[in-house]
Amino acid sequence: MTLTLGMITFDSAEPGPLAAWWAERVGGRIEQENDGWFYMVEVPGAAHKLAFQKVPDPTPGKNRVHLDMIAEDLDAEVARLTAAGAQEYERHDMDGFRWVTLTDPDGNRFCVSGSH
Repeated sequence: MTLTLGMITFDSAEPGPLAAWWAERVGGRIEQENDGWFYMVEVPGAAHKLAFQKVPDPTPGKNRVHLDMIAEDLDAEVARLTAAGAQEYERHDMDGFRWVTLTDPDGNRFCVSGSH
């Protein structure tokens, strides 16, 4: 027996606005909303969906799982994300491979790198 990844889920006190924020960032859409407590976002070209669920006490501190996104133009994408409300957390360069760690409006960290 094996496991199959169904979706990647974020806990949030206000999942609707966070789902809308991510849907716009990835060019997707909210394809399911369940009475304000669970939202599912379709991500074009991806095998999996992003989900956002309402919880009374989101886990504080650094999230242990995060998204790694790829952009054709790293600097332009970071500028677009920060203009939309993301916060830049750290910049990295490892032997010419660059990526930037950001946080979404709920403080969840995610990374964006240039095309491989």
